[in-house]
Amino acid sequence: MKHLTIIGGGLAGSEAAWQTAEAGVKVRLHEMRPVKATAAHHTAGLAELVCSNSFRSDDWQNNAVGLLHEEMRRAGSLVMRAADAHKLPAGGALAVDRHGFSAAVTAALEAHPNIVIARQEIAELPPASDGPLIVATGPLTSASLAASIAQAAGEEHLAFFDAIAPIVHRESIDFSVAWFQSRYDKKGPGGGDADYINLPLNEAQYGAFVAALLAGEKTDFKEWEKSTPYFEACLPIEVMAARGLDTLRFGPMKPVGLADPRQAGARPHAVVQLRQDNALGSLWNMVGFQTKLKHSEQVRIFRTIPGLEQAEFARLGGLHRNTFINSPRLLDGQLRLKSQPHIRFAGQMTGVEGYVESAAIGLLAGRFAAMEQSESRVAPPPMTTAFGALLAHITGGADARTFQPMNVNFGLFPDLPPGKRIKGKDRKQAMAQRALEDLGDWLAAGMRNAAE
Repeated sequence: MKHLTIIGGGLAGSEAAWQTAEAGVKVRLHEMRPVKATAAHHTAGLAELVCSNSFRSDDWQNNAVGLLHEEMRRAGSLVMRAADAHKLPAGGALAVDRHGFSAAVTAALEAHPNIVIARQEIAELPPASDGPLIVATGPLTSASLAASIAQAAGEEHLAFFDAIAPIVHRESIDFSVAWFQSRYDKKGPGGGDADYINLPLNEAQYGAFVAALLAGEKTDFKEWEKSTPYFEACLPIEVMAARGLDTLRFGPMKPVGLADPRQAGARPHAVVQLRQDNALGSLWNMVGFQTKLKHSEQVRIFRTIPGLEQAEFARLGGLHRNTFINSPRLLDGQLRLKSQPHIRFAGQMTGVEGYVESAAIGLLAGRFAAMEQSESRVAPPPMTTAFGALLAHITGGADARTFQPMNVNFGLFPDLPPGKRIKGKDRKQAMAQRALEDLGDWLAAGMRNAAE
């Protein structure tokens, strides 16, 4: 039996390595850091979180992302195990201490007897004679490897920009203005209902802030980058502001579900929310404030926000170039490259968006590879599950002509059977309950096949 090679030690590659190794397959995991750096990473740790520290909603009954969390937990996910062990207060979301999370994933993989970690850059895809391969290099794939992937795929890959939000030192926030509250006082995984720092703006302050965003000096793009589109779910805040005066008030600065205690509980015109970014509570992430403003402009403009007049930034926002393939055209239902089926792809490179979605596709790629190595029957997860809905979308459900990255959402799931045409919250809960029941059957079938 040949060993499995995995290129990329991000969330997808780490999860793929864990799943495969747990199934008894020998894995060689290649990660180029710290030998070669990327434009966004800062450490040599595996599964480093380079943008937000949030895994988004953890509510499996009412949110598709939370459902994906729960499915991954039930499938023995290393990423979710580490996230749960290092979670931070964040209302209804699952946020993690990014350093503790990465350290836990790294330690688990380094200690696994079936995993060898090779710190080196892979500049081109290895030949088929080297055995099965999972490519999980993510949105920051090196130029040389990206060129090799494009050649193997037989067509050009696609690219878009993803933006990073600033992080503020808590001690520099003015708490005579700011207050703690979660939207609608919703409790988070840790039980708290006041997990966000809120900064209120009145109508005049909000108007001035939007004007400053529009006038602020932006990062210059290289000529070859100018036609690269943004991902709609992660637009820079100044791009959102350019779409209309009230766009931010109905987006990341929406004030609904919040009440300013210093104004007799009145709802502000707009609100900036900050989410805890480390276990010590000393660093706070500006929610939804990804930006392509120049660093000096970020400091100047963000200090006009009430409560941030003296703000000190641990990290300012920035941009990095993301790369993904046209998966509906190139991959089969088990994430194999149709033209070279010994190669699987996993993670954000397949056109999923988000930490959890990337790790989930890594989990599936690892399970498919392990089953294939043992010559067991391999079946994809049912489309009624979050796993199956996401997989089906990127491997054929999406239109290849207009394919763009996608977060998991209930719109990807098949409808409930006739007679169960319910709507709203009840519909989501019914779909979530069905998903976990069907997932249990799929996991049990996989265990039986592996034992045969």
